[in-house]
Amino acid sequence: MAVDLARELVPDGLWKIAGPLIPPFRPRRQGGGTVPVADRNVFTAVVYVLTSGCAWRHLPPTFGTSPATAHRWFTAWTKASLWRRLHQAILDEPVTRGEPDWTSAIINAASVRAKRGAR
Repeated sequence: MAVDLARELVPDGLWKIAGPLIPPFRPRRQGGGTVPVADRNVFTAVVYVLTSGCAWRHLPPTFGTSPATAHRWFTAWTKASLWRRLHQAILDEPVTRGEPDWTSAIINAASVRAKRGAR
């Protein structure tokens, strides 16, 4: 996999948050299949498809996973609410570092009508 592209799509900071949220690999019930692929490779492939608009079948082989595997894991992660939990974890991350929580804010603005021709 092209390391630069992988690190750009899923930087270490994002992987540090996402990695622990990914459900563990479970072999397929019917058996067979291939050797398990690294979670980060599949996650990066899924992020690539979602951000580029690429069709699953056109996923480049440089990600180290097949299009079918990436799509199957995407479906499983969606059913496991990974994306919702990841979104919440990213929102909560600054708070864990002691930074302000900007998920809720109040904006106060005043609106005054401008008179035509006024100087």
